[in-house]
Amino acid sequence: MQTEIEPGVVVIGAGVVGLSAAIALQARGLAVTVLEREGPAAGASAGNAGAFAFTDILPLASPGILKKAPKWLLDPLGPLSVPPSYALQIAPWMFRFWRACSASRVAHSMTAQTALMDLSKAELEPFLAETGTLSMLRKEGNLQVYESQAELDASLPGWKARAEHGIEFRHMGAAEMATIQPGLAPRFTHGTFTPGWYSIADPKLYTLALADHFRARGGRIERAEVSSLHPIEGGVEIRTTDGRTVRARKVVLAAGAFSHQVARSLGENIPLETERGYNTTLPADAFDLRTQVTFGGHGFVVTRLSTGIRVGGAVELGGLKLPPNFRRSEAMLERARAFLPGLKPEGGVQWMGFRPSLPDSLPAIGRARATPDVVYAFGHGHLGLTQSAGTARLVADLLTDGKTAIDIASFSPQRF
Repeated sequence: MQTEIEPGVVVIGAGVVGLSAAIALQARGLAVTVLEREGPAAGASAGNAGAFAFTDILPLASPGILKKAPKWLLDPLGPLSVPPSYALQIAPWMFRFWRACSASRVAHSMTAQTALMDLSKAELEPFLAETGTLSMLRKEGNLQVYESQAELDASLPGWKARAEHGIEFRHMGAAEMATIQPGLAPRFTHGTFTPGWYSIADPKLYTLALADHFRARGGRIERAEVSSLHPIEGGVEIRTTDGRTVRARKVVLAAGAFSHQVARSLGENIPLETERGYNTTLPADAFDLRTQVTFGGHGFVVTRLSTGIRVGGAVELGGLKLPPNFRRSEAMLERARAFLPGLKPEGGVQWMGFRPSLPDSLPAIGRARATPDVVYAFGHGHLGLTQSAGTARLVADLLTDGKTAIDIASFSPQRF
């Protein structure tokens, strides 16, 4: 068996969280190698909606989602679905999700989420400037649209919570909505515009740019699928599926939806599940989109990227092994055609990716129980891009100073 020695840090995962952490550690003077099973931006970092959703402080696990879930689950192509063949396997996770929807737990999760959002927003622009990607940042806001006064009224508790955390927004009627985003179907009578919602020109190109910056600063990215981690004296032994062994002083596990499989080798059973996200990216001239539009009642968004118009979202809790069901992409595109009558649906490219999600909607950020030389950074759900710079700061703090910029007790990997 071949053995290699790495004197510094090995980061497992070359998505936006892993690469951001690798760059932050590099900036602290550490030698860093990234191991990635497929290559940079191969997973959810490539196909997300491109939003830095710093105002999205409400956890997915909430009483509101419980009210909508029964209706949504009846529609196999709706905003939330569980394939019948996966229902039994995901039942324990769903039970934890249900428990996380209690008022006290939602309040706790919101406080923790807000702290991470504030840190991530504060860290973002300096991080973009350092990595030469600041020109990719867009500040075009987000328009959440509603089909009735009743639907707007139902959303008001969530907006009240945002207001209490200092988040700026304004409610409006159809006429004002049309000045922000012309071309909406008349069925949308009310909306809420959030100016502090940022986005990136294209999430895949951004993640690839981070990889280039990391390499230019002396970092290495190697193709390897990690099978297990083993504490050893002075560090960690990393074993790969092709029989290699790498020894590093410190390891960051940021392998997205596959992270829990590696964590099991350290004796931890972390309830990570997969939100399978779907989208269709249309040509750039498909619609005159001026802000990201969220159709919350239908569980999807439409986003303008530098590479096209992306229609995507929804949640399919179907694990890592079932084949993609691209009828979900088609259903969202069909709805988008009805909601944006001028949308040209031709020439789209479909995509499905794995969003790593924990039952309480908070990521796992912290040390492994078996050894302080392994730090976890995964489980961000649909907020990986949003929280990447903040997570990178926390990982770098843990592996250098030992004292983190914010309290990370709520993100403990052992909280379950």
